[in-house]
Amino acid sequence: MAEAKEGHALWNRWTIFGIMALTYFLVYFHRVSPAVLATDLQESFGVGLTAVAILSSAYFYAYMVMQLPCGVLTDRWGPRRTVCTFTALSALGALVTALASSFEMVVAGRVMIGLGVAMVYVPTLKVLSSWFRKDEFSTLTGVLLMVGNVGGLAAAGPLAAMSDFAGWRQVFLALAFLTAALTWLMWLLVRDRPEDVGLPAPEEPEGEEKIPLTDSLRRIFGSGMKFWPFAAIFFFMYGSLMTYQGLMGGPFFRDVLGWDKAEYGFSLTFVGLGMIAGCPVSGFISDRVLRSRRKVVVFGTAVFTLMWGAMWLASGRLTDQAAYAVLHFVFGFFAGWYVPIYGQVKDAFPRSMTGTAIASLNIFPFAGGAVLQMVAGFMIAEGSLTDYRSVWLLMTAGMAIATVAALLTKERP
Repeated sequence: MAEAKEGHALWNRWTIFGIMALTYFLVYFHRVSPAVLATDLQESFGVGLTAVAILSSAYFYAYMVMQLPCGVLTDRWGPRRTVCTFTALSALGALVTALASSFEMVVAGRVMIGLGVAMVYVPTLKVLSSWFRKDEFSTLTGVLLMVGNVGGLAAAGPLAAMSDFAGWRQVFLALAFLTAALTWLMWLLVRDRPEDVGLPAPEEPEGEEKIPLTDSLRRIFGSGMKFWPFAAIFFFMYGSLMTYQGLMGGPFFRDVLGWDKAEYGFSLTFVGLGMIAGCPVSGFISDRVLRSRRKVVVFGTAVFTLMWGAMWLASGRLTDQAAYAVLHFVFGFFAGWYVPIYGQVKDAFPRSMTGTAIASLNIFPFAGGAVLQMVAGFMIAEGSLTDYRSVWLLMTAGMAIATVAALLTKERP
């Protein structure tokens, strides 16, 4: 009987992980899709690139605004109910986009998608923290982020091919049905905890004390070194990555080296490939090799700082596409070494606060992306090499601050 229960638990937890990881694949797919479909949308609705940029940013603003409500709902309403409700909203948003008769309807659909997919990551981590052991958490977080980055890559070449073959409306219609199907599967098969289906927890569960929301937020934001160094790391690490990969990388190669879109697009793909490799590797090393999340974060942050220094030194001197592909892969590989931070923050607070703590932390990478991209935009006045080198140097300085913050972190034994 015990063996049967153990086998049943194993089947359930990997099924749950697979369904939720596939849902997270769509989060990144939606995040990147406007860049690929920009020309199609401009032609369909007669709008300019500025309008498409507003469309793209609507996702990020919706995502950032929903992080704190996401954590609160995850802890108080339950991760299964939260993620299913809001993925249904994102399915509806994709349907609105597919059937849009005006560009304003496309923007409305984009906002609905952003609000919906914003509620996937935190509930997924909450479910994983209940169904898997602590020494598996960082590994699975890395795999989850790897799947997300694969979704981002799928929204590049494959999405362009699908759009050319069937049209962008049919792509979003298919996304609506796929998201609805995944929502139904999650509701059918996902459970918040093994105990909900009569299965034993993988580890002795901690007390589920009910902590009022105001007390939870006070304990998180007033916890000093338990929280703020990680917030600083995320702000500069993910923010600088998005400044390069999502905004300034392509214009740099176009303005300074004269590369065309195909050339720099191919080169920047290696940043994503590096992250696909780096995220699960960092999680595995922290769980199984070093058995220390702090050591992995300190090492990864320091090396990513050095990689930014290398980007600064290479700018204007390195022109070979193959060399830049290698540099981009290593750059992306160590950009993904923030994965164990989620485990550190999870362990620093009671289990009943896991969703709120992770959601509070998740505000800062998107804030970093928004702020650093805006600052970089002001710094690129003429698109000269000097302008870009100034931005790269600023990102290096920001990552130096992040490295100091990593050294100040503490780890729960």
